[in-house]
Amino acid sequence: MESLAATVPELVEEAAGRFGERPFLRLGGVTRDYAETRTAVAGMAGALAARGCRPGDRVAALMSNRIELVDLILGCAWLGAVAVPLNTGLVGGSLRHALDVAEPSFLYGEAPLVARAHAAGYRGPTWLVGAADAPRAGAAEAVAPAPARPEDTAAVLFTSGTTGPSKGVRCPQAQFVWWGRGVGEALCLTADDVLYSCLPLFHTNAINMLAQAMTVGASCVLDERFSASRYWSRVAEAEATVGYLLGAMVPMLLAQPPGPGDRAHRVRRGLSPATPGPAWGPFRERFGVTLVDGFGSTETNLVIGSTPRDARPGLMGTVRPGFDARVVDEALAPVPDGTAGELVVRSHREHAFSTGYLGGPPEPSDSWRRTGDRVVREPDGWFRFVDRIKDVIRRRGENVSSHEVESALRTHPAVVEAAAFPVPSELAEDEVMVVVVPRPGAVLDPADLAQHCALELPGFAVPRYVEVVPALPLTETGKVRKAVLRQRGVTADTWDRAAAASVTSGRRPPGP
Repeated sequence: MESLAATVPELVEEAAGRFGERPFLRLGGVTRDYAETRTAVAGMAGALAARGCRPGDRVAALMSNRIELVDLILGCAWLGAVAVPLNTGLVGGSLRHALDVAEPSFLYGEAPLVARAHAAGYRGPTWLVGAADAPRAGAAEAVAPAPARPEDTAAVLFTSGTTGPSKGVRCPQAQFVWWGRGVGEALCLTADDVLYSCLPLFHTNAINMLAQAMTVGASCVLDERFSASRYWSRVAEAEATVGYLLGAMVPMLLAQPPGPGDRAHRVRRGLSPATPGPAWGPFRERFGVTLVDGFGSTETNLVIGSTPRDARPGLMGTVRPGFDARVVDEALAPVPDGTAGELVVRSHREHAFSTGYLGGPPEPSDSWRRTGDRVVREPDGWFRFVDRIKDVIRRRGENVSSHEVESALRTHPAVVEAAAFPVPSELAEDEVMVVVVPRPGAVLDPADLAQHCALELPGFAVPRYVEVVPALPLTETGKVRKAVLRQRGVTADTWDRAAAASVTSGRRPPGP
């Protein structure tokens, strides 16, 4: 039976009717089947209503992965309210910005995180996790689902803010349903699968895993956080068959010492957007897991992707049914295959995309959306990611892809992770700077790293500046915060290839 749901409440009710006592969710010591999940969601909606929450109200959440957050996200959608799960890493001005943009009617969270919100200036109604007056399933009479429309906002999810202030994305009810169907099809999910994720529930990836499970009757396990050293043991404990990662996590797992747990699990396929091409083969060989890449964002859906049967290292995939994708130039005119340009996407699935940003105008569901990603469409229809447009480095008249520089750096045996970004040049345009993290116990020589890059990259892309650090600044979802690196720029600890060359030659270095 194919799912006919068009909203989150319809998906919850349909799944309860189809799958009943099949296990649905394990999280923090709580295990629920599909029927129990429907009861809990309706009960949470009733508890919210009893505390004054009405359809359209926004309920901000500041809490880690826990059953209360799942209930809140699904319960708000059931009631017609709007869940706003906030990044638990936000503090000070960044948290103040998110709260100012979201304008929540209520805040629900863990005490230490709520204290941060109060310090940031929030003065609205507040519920603390575990308090007697906090809304929770079973604390009030259950209510029937609100007559939600597919286009009604179910949640507001904030972008990661790696290149600027984060934006609140209005995610409609149907967007989550389409995410569930699209990714479920790409991963070839069945009712026999157990899905495992340690990604946070303020991220679209983790929320959409719930929708994928409901679509086919699979079971899902949510963990509290990602740990490279414990990942495979946690996956084994969950008896998972499918894993969910982000591309930045793959090199971290490969950097761990080999051990008996590498293959002592049941996972054979995983969703891992933005996986570095050179890591794909070693990951499958070592861990027995075939990774599936793709393009999707908080604002869109799984527009481009592949399946475990046809995945190709370093390529995002082909356009999925129900969507369109083009590569365009700065004037938004299509460019020929093999030419880099900005990816723009469009949906033919009704309300599969966001309806815009908080504070911004509504965006029609079927309008073309700019992604800010620089990609290439190959002649056979497969798409290859080049870079975020804001991360492209302009050096001596050439566009340098930070993504390609980082991929070259990761092929060095002593490098775990790397970030490339532009810094000002004395002559004009940019210089290439990289910050790298060494493998445990390894010693990185910047000059050796530059020579390695010279064998992998054209001369104009070889980094001038190299700095070795113990860790990169990351968001809670593992994305590198390049804005922080660009702001810091060249420091006293940065190695300068031009300066090193001048010392060796005894001459004053030419322009960088």
